[in-house]
Amino acid sequence: MHEDLANAIAEHFPTIRADLEHLVRIPSVSASGFDPQHVRASAEATRELLEKVGATDVQLLELDGAHPAVFGQVDGPEGSPTVLLYAHHDVQPPGDPDKWTTEPFHPTELEGRLYGRGTADDKSGIAIHTGVLRAFEGKPPVTVKVFVEGEEEIGSLHLDAFLEAHGDLLAADVIVIADSGNWRVGQPAFTTSLRGLVDCVVEVRTLRNGVHSGQFGGVLPDALTSLARVLASLHDESGEVAIEGLVSGEADPLDLTEAELRSDAQALASVELIGSGALTTRLWRKPACSVLAIDAPSVAEAINQLVPSARAKVSLRLAPGDDPDRAMTLLTDHLVAHAPWGVEITVTPGAGGEPFALAAGGAGYDAFQAGFEAAWETSTVEIGAGGSIPFVAAFSERFPDAEILLTGVADPTSAAHGPNESLDLDELRRGALAEAIALRVLAG
Repeated sequence: MHEDLANAIAEHFPTIRADLEHLVRIPSVSASGFDPQHVRASAEATRELLEKVGATDVQLLELDGAHPAVFGQVDGPEGSPTVLLYAHHDVQPPGDPDKWTTEPFHPTELEGRLYGRGTADDKSGIAIHTGVLRAFEGKPPVTVKVFVEGEEEIGSLHLDAFLEAHGDLLAADVIVIADSGNWRVGQPAFTTSLRGLVDCVVEVRTLRNGVHSGQFGGVLPDALTSLARVLASLHDESGEVAIEGLVSGEADPLDLTEAELRSDAQALASVELIGSGALTTRLWRKPACSVLAIDAPSVAEAINQLVPSARAKVSLRLAPGDDPDRAMTLLTDHLVAHAPWGVEITVTPGAGGEPFALAAGGAGYDAFQAGFEAAWETSTVEIGAGGSIPFVAAFSERFPDAEILLTGVADPTSAAHGPNESLDLDELRRGALAEAIALRVLAG
């Protein structure tokens, strides 16, 4: 069954892989401080790919101040469902090059995995979508729309504006967001829950200017010690988030073991796990708080001075069912309430993203489940994601009648956002086959 599609994907797979490698070579980092022309080049390369696989109405979607998105469409038979296939072409910065085994923007195969920034997150999604259109020789059994965003890695800053400007263009019966991953290599998954996100910058000031640490130390606090006490208040002794009033839930424990989690995260053997409850609950259905950065004098620049001010960026992941505005207020109130010794504290709110729970079931869900189980020859599991994908809620609000599915071919060892990001190449092949089968099943 579906042997013709399996053969077509196998025939086109060298090209699918080459398309992915071509995209990975473009350093399309969307973060500020990086050349935006690389993101534009990535959008142009994606546009060219869509044209090659038979898409029509291919265009760059532009907004003032935004990185370009890409759209293309291939019409199916009259009366067939319309499916919107989403991916994003921007990537995270590569980080410290010394931490990479390979060059971040030179795709390299090692032991069946393709290494490079964007291989898993999320240029693989583009390769899958265009690969499926290749397999159908530009004549899919449903109408296919492809939307490839250029700002996902910076929080989809302009997505609401894109949806406002181009909502009619993007409307579909089923929306497939290929920006997640599988439970593990060889085990396909639907992602059915996402944590939300709020963050802020907290600044502590104790003095108008730095003063001699010997002359005034012991009488006046320095800003770094004060900030450390504020940040330490975010967790209790067991590592549970100590901000009162946040929502928590429960998740299916599945078969995740501590040993597997430690291996996937490359945790040091001596480091204890924090929090309580099933591992999947802690990862998907409870809040998590992290200090992302601190601005303070470096050790190399240290002098015998009481530091007058210091600041940190704090990130708070939210469980499904929580509200970002409410959570930001709770986070701010907590930080202010735990400022020691009367120090001056300022909290500046940053980004926010909605948590989300996706409904499991529907024609799209059934079709992709059939595709997964045919391509992987095993059952499909439902998982959550500890990370945040705020645009899922935006799509749901803009298209309330559409069925939304969150898929992808990354796995827990893919190291998305970290050094040595990689993708299992056989998972890429299976992902393309699964999507092709799903579109056929959805067409009836």
